[in-house]
Amino acid sequence: MTEVAADSAERIQRPPAEVRYADELARLRETDDGERPPGWALSLTAARRFVVGDEGVGISRKFVGDPSLIDRALVTLATNRGLLLVGEPGTAKSLLSEILAAAVSGDSTLTIQGGAATTEDQIRYSWNYALLVAEGPTERSLVPAPLLRGMAEGRTVRFEEITRCPLEVQDCLLSPLSDRVLAIPEMDGTGSMVFARDGFNIIATANTRDRGVNEMSAALKRRFNFETVFPIADFGTELALVEAEAGALLRRSGVTAAPRRDVLEVLVTTFRELRTGQTARGDAMERMSTVMSTAEAVSVAHAVGIRGWFLRREAGTAEDLVSCLAGTAAKDNADDLAKLRRYLDQQVKHRRTGQWPALHAARHLLPG
Repeated sequence: MTEVAADSAERIQRPPAEVRYADELARLRETDDGERPPGWALSLTAARRFVVGDEGVGISRKFVGDPSLIDRALVTLATNRGLLLVGEPGTAKSLLSEILAAAVSGDSTLTIQGGAATTEDQIRYSWNYALLVAEGPTERSLVPAPLLRGMAEGRTVRFEEITRCPLEVQDCLLSPLSDRVLAIPEMDGTGSMVFARDGFNIIATANTRDRGVNEMSAALKRRFNFETVFPIADFGTELALVEAEAGALLRRSGVTAAPRRDVLEVLVTTFRELRTGQTARGDAMERMSTVMSTAEAVSVAHAVGIRGWFLRREAGTAEDLVSCLAGTAAKDNADDLAKLRRYLDQQVKHRRTGQWPALHAARHLLPG
């Protein structure tokens, strides 16, 4: 586990969940009298409280979504099947995997980042080649990667964006998930096999926009339970989440002005309408092809606050919002910028309350 000293955590841009919520985890461990699966740091009920929150004992809510999803995820992790979280980009799959790993193992840092260049060495193990030449394949020359460490230590391993990896790389998980063993053929004797200890399992994530890029093999799919993470359905819940997360990011960035709620209301409404292709009153409109997720809304709200504070020493405005939206809209498709422009021209001009008139008046700030 990566150790992060408490006095230095404030200087880290994003401490892992077990550091951010160390007090809550300690409180849960002290009061946890439930039955724990072998190798777990908490019981299922305590782990659930850590994720969904418990105001009575000061445990914050960390995931906004269906609590039954958390129950199913925790039960899966207590079995011999891996957990695969699928969903649209920005639906907090990675956050959920991190929080679950922190609750189950007390450590969320055994992470593999999937991608086209990910190799088996980055997943399983590699070698210190200077020692390998001098001593041969020994424990000293072996460099464990997250999968080997998770199996040997009995911890949860996180595999982000698994479907971005080539199929043959993904399939190196077959034996660890089915037989709970990892072979190291270069070594002899007992060192040639690493058997998983109690507590080991894998949480993988995959976003639905990558489906078909590197489709998982049927054999690997059978070794995972699939759970879909959906976007937040309720406007008020999404607004509260964006306000809380953006506020926390702004404080860490040295901004003392809280984000303006009226600006955030416009931001969240805009994202929801562009994401669904439907206005709040039910009118059909053009839908953006780029990701307009809650996570992206938090990022834009953060940028709006940074822009307002460090340029003018005030909270961000609707004008800042238009400027920051441009970078979001132009990511995947040049047509999305035109769609955003038409949205500001056609859907916003009739709205006369709050910050909508200011948003419409600032439409000229869009590039092009």
